[in-house]
This record gives sequence, C-alpha cells and structure tokens, in this order.
Amino acid sequence: MKHFVNLKDISSKDLRKILTDAKIRKSRRKKMSTLEVDKGSPLKNKLLIQMFEKPSLRTRLSFHLAIKQLGGATLTLRSNELHLGEGGETWEDTAKILSTYGDAFMLRTDNEEKIENFKKILKIPIINGLSPNSHPSQALSDIFTIEEIKDKSISKLKIVWIGDSNNVLNSLIAVSVKLNFNLYIGCPKKFYPSKNLLDWAKKNGGKVYVFSDPKKAILNADVVISDKVISLNDKGNKKKKINYFKSFRITEKLINYAKDDCIFLHCLPRGSEVEEKVFLSEKSKVWQQALNRLHVQKSILLYCFGKLR
Repeated sequence: MKHFVNLKDISSKDLRKILTDAKIRKSRRKKMSTLEVDKGSPLKNKLLIQMFEKPSLRTRLSFHLAIKQLGGATLTLRSNELHLGEGGETWEDTAKILSTYGDAFMLRTDNEEKIENFKKILKIPIINGLSPNSHPSQALSDIFTIEEIKDKSISKLKIVWIGDSNNVLNSLIAVSVKLNFNLYIGCPKKFYPSKNLLDWAKKNGGKVYVFSDPKKAILNADVVISDKVISLNDKGNKKKKINYFKSFRITEKLINYAKDDCIFLHCLPRGSEVEEKVFLSEKSKVWQQALNRLHVQKSILLYCFGKLR
C-alpha cells in the first residue's frame, strides 16, 4: 500500500514508472469505448471512495473513469453528508469506516491537516486530489502531456510558469527536483513561492529560477504553464491582487518571447490571466492536457495498489 499525497515524498523511480505506465495504457485505448475495461481488469472489485470539499470537474471525472476503466468502482461523498466535523465523529472512527468499506480514498480538501490526519490513520491508500499546498495529480499529468507532445524527456526542455504561486506550482517545483528539469517562474515578488520550498529544492539539487520580470522568465521557453490568478482560496482584496499580475497576463506579445514551437498549458478553469487568442491558439494544448488526467490517474491508482508494471 502506497499513498499519493505529495510529490516530494515519492521517489524519482516511481514517478517515472507512473508516467511510463500511463503512456502504455493511453496507447492501448485508442479503439476502446469510454466505459470499456482495460485488459486484465487490474483493479477488479476494488472500490475508490472520493470525498470533495471543494468544487471539481476534471479531478472528479478523471478519477471516476480511471477506476472504472481499471475494472473497479467509485463512490463519491460530500463532506457535509458525513458525521465528521459538525457531526462530532472523530478522525479515527471515520478513517476506520472508510478503511472497512473502501479500498482507496481520494480526498480533495481545503485543509492540509485533514490529508495528514487521514494518512496516519487509514489502512487503505489515500490520494491527494488537491489541497491548499499541493496538487500532485495535476502536476504529474502536466509532465506527461509535455513529454507526449514534445516527444522527449522533460529534462531537455525549458519549462516556464507564469502566474501566482499556488498548489499546482508547489507540486511542479517538487517534481522538477525529482525529474531533474529546469523550472523558470515569472511572478510578482509579493507572490513568490515559499522560501522553505525553494530552500528544499535547492538543497536537493533543484534547478528552480524565480523572476519578477515575466519576459526574462519566458524567454526561449519550450513550455509555458499558467493557472487562474484568483482561486477559490483567495480571501483578500481580489482587485488589488489582479492589479499585481497585470504585466504577467499571457498575451500574444508575451508568449512571442518563448520559442516559436512552444506549447501553452493551463489546468483550468481559466480567468483573465491568459488572453483568449493565446488560449485558443495552436500553441494551446489545454484540452489534451485535461484528457490526460484520466490516463495518469489510472497509473496513480495502480501505484497505490502496488500493481504498476
């Protein structure tokens, strides 16, 4: 049994295994229908319990289909339907019930402590479907998409993030260390990634470079990644924050500083941080990126169950 909570805690070897397995599984589904089960039904009779404390479209759909295509089933819960929290049930009791009924638990939460508490108590694998500080499945899927399109190891590419420092970027920083690639970040100084994370990356041989000038960050980029500047977690002055990011908006003019064959990725939903002309351009691979969540999620599940090739 293995958990999938933070990419910092997963070995480079295992991350590469997940990516390799996802590539093989995707190639084998070219002529298969959506609900057709993969050969061998590797997770036959396994139940994935999902709980969402935050809105979700891509994560919800991809994990739902992932377990079904592997031969298992899924049950989706909402936190306000449980006794946990206002109902007064303890973490320990809830975890024991989940462990009794399910074979794996996927949690999308607004509280980092919940992930860690469940991880300590559960007798089944837990998967982080998104937390305030991490979005590991999204970041790993982005790597898969980049290597698929560019047809080369990510270690040979210049990867650029333009925008806010959030959970997706945190996971990209972690995976950049694990898979040894250059990550350039364009972000206002006020919104730089945490010093602790940058120090961890440096200590572990990471090649992470942060710029307050988006043009310097994006210069000669092979891949440009962004995310919504105003997220559901933002509680402060949103207009003021948007103003900070005005010069970091990904426009045609800004993306022209990247290589001619660069690609643009965005984990969605989008906001004003990207110009429509860029989002809908040939450089944009956001729909392929979104679909790839399914294939990578399947391999993440197999990793958690100890069934990767």
